[in-house]
Amino acid sequence: MSDLTHFDSDGNAVMVDVSKKDITSRRAIASGKIYLSSEAYKSVVNREIKKGDVLTVAQVGGIMGAKKTSELIPMAHPIFIENLNIKFNLNDEEHSIEAVCEAGITSKTGIEMEAMTGVSVCLLTIYDMVKAIDRAMVISDIKLLYKSGGKSGEYTAD
Repeated sequence: MSDLTHFDSDGNAVMVDVSKKDITSRRAIASGKIYLSSEAYKSVVNREIKKGDVLTVAQVGGIMGAKKTSELIPMAHPIFIENLNIKFNLNDEEHSIEAVCEAGITSKTGIEMEAMTGVSVCLLTIYDMVKAIDRAMVISDIKLLYKSGGKSGEYTAD
């Protein structure tokens, strides 16, 4: 278990000590998709959902979720998010909505978990707002696309 940073040599869970790390500019981009029925997709795109503008509410939900990451993920450090935005890519053929969350910070620790939490809560918000029309929606492919900064440097997904 010594290769896992959130466990000590005895196997106990620990929060990583970042006190001696350098403050660097860090950035992360994460994405995920939700697949909807044709009817639900059209209702979202045409803003026909009674609860309101689904994509705008989902953006706000994703931002709020990202800000709560350290309360949801046990070993995530509380951080001060300096920049975060969520954009959508609509796919009319597969009736899917891809959420892409980009986050930035100047800190001793990364912002990948905040970007991934932002995407997750964003997609869950879409599900919540549309479930009256389609309970068979599928959330999938939540992943880190890019990260930069810190000791481990740059990462780009294949």
